[in-house]
Amino acid sequence: MKRSIAVVGTGRMGSALARALLAEGHRTTVWNRTRDKAEPLAALGAVIAPSVLDAVSAAEIIIVNVSDYAATADILRDAAVASAIRGKLIVELTSGTPHGAREVADWCARHGASYLDGAIMATPDFIGTDAGTILISGQSQAFQENDAVFRALGGNVQHVGQDPGRANALDSALLALMWGALFGALNAIAVCQAEEIELSELGSQWTATAPVVEGLVTDLIKRTNAGRFASDEETLSSIAIHHSSFQHLLELMDARGIDRSVVDGYGFIFQRAITAGQVHGDFAALSQFLGKAA
Repeated sequence: MKRSIAVVGTGRMGSALARALLAEGHRTTVWNRTRDKAEPLAALGAVIAPSVLDAVSAAEIIIVNVSDYAATADILRDAAVASAIRGKLIVELTSGTPHGAREVADWCARHGASYLDGAIMATPDFIGTDAGTILISGQSQAFQENDAVFRALGGNVQHVGQDPGRANALDSALLALMWGALFGALNAIAVCQAEEIELSELGSQWTATAPVVEGLVTDLIKRTNAGRFASDEETLSSIAIHHSSFQHLLELMDARGIDRSVVDGYGFIFQRAITAGQVHGDFAALSQFLGKAA
């Protein structure tokens, strides 16, 4: 039997979530502060609720996708709404922090509602497709009992742990990887532009080099997990080798007047490791100097 679902927040992502649910035949009620954003969903079969209370009252599962957890609090912590969620499942798909997710989970428990927190690792066009990835954490039973709902949202929706904050923690970790690549690309673009290299060539060379970088990242994660920080016969590259090449990058950037805001952070971490006597260690040894602030 299809579940009755409310989607609270119908921006681009919230609308994509609602469309995916409607496509699978779920009874879907939607609410948005600006009603105009919800209107296109009515043509697909959604019911537009005049208030959050009406949306919550109409559904067994309430999916929240708003700007942040403060907005969620403004919406749900009205006395009437808080009373109406008793016995229902709240699925928070708003970006936030691990501690924020745990706070919402505690609040929901105090008001008799089940709670799952999710991190959407996709753009709206991936929602409802086989490649749609959403990480969900919290009560495993609530996830399992509503498997069909989550499968409607994407083919790669995963329950990643009982701790409600775990999905957001993984989200932040994966975003750190992504931003590392994107800011690295910005530095590469600046170098190429300064040296009058066509960016199309950078694109071609990146395509050829990407498998090497992927292998280095995979090795770094595995070695750190195993605590194998000393160089050994399987070391792909040491801190010393990387630091030498890094100095060449700094010289080029200084000569061309390229902004060093990002790479100076790398230099600081290199220096901490070198000061600690680990210059000849595996590159993974640098992970020991990022776990805590200096």
